[in-house]
Amino acid sequence: MADVSQPAQRREHPDYPGWIDAAFGEAEHYNRAVIGTLLIRRDSPQVARLRMIPEERHKNQYGVVHGGAILGLIDIAGFAGATELTDGAFPGGVTIELTNHFVGSADPEQPLDATVEVIRETGKMVFVRGTVEQDGAILGSWSSILRKVSAR
Repeated sequence: MADVSQPAQRREHPDYPGWIDAAFGEAEHYNRAVIGTLLIRRDSPQVARLRMIPEERHKNQYGVVHGGAILGLIDIAGFAGATELTDGAFPGGVTIELTNHFVGSADPEQPLDATVEVIRETGKMVFVRGTVEQDGAILGSWSSILRKVSAR
């Protein structure tokens, strides 16, 4: 298990100026193996944005980004956004609840973003919400409850 008490090294992605490479962890683990390229930036003091670059493997039989891939992006966004918006103080955790509402489909040829806002943080929980966006259009809204990991 990775040491979640040590923040990952932050570096700007060489192909995406203004974006931080957010594909932390081992290449064979979920974030990098399934979702692929992940980028993050802070849009404002209250909002972070996690971006994925869809690939052929993210398409469904209808030629749009599969809803499961979008849900994976959203789940990762909750944690990445909470970490970004607390300046690395969020220790990581597990998803307790994730609610999502799709209102549009995603083009696999365009970057796909999940915005994140921390609504409230308690001793053991972080409440986050956001939207899924592509090229200025909102494709969904979501909210999640994250339980912080305890130091062992």
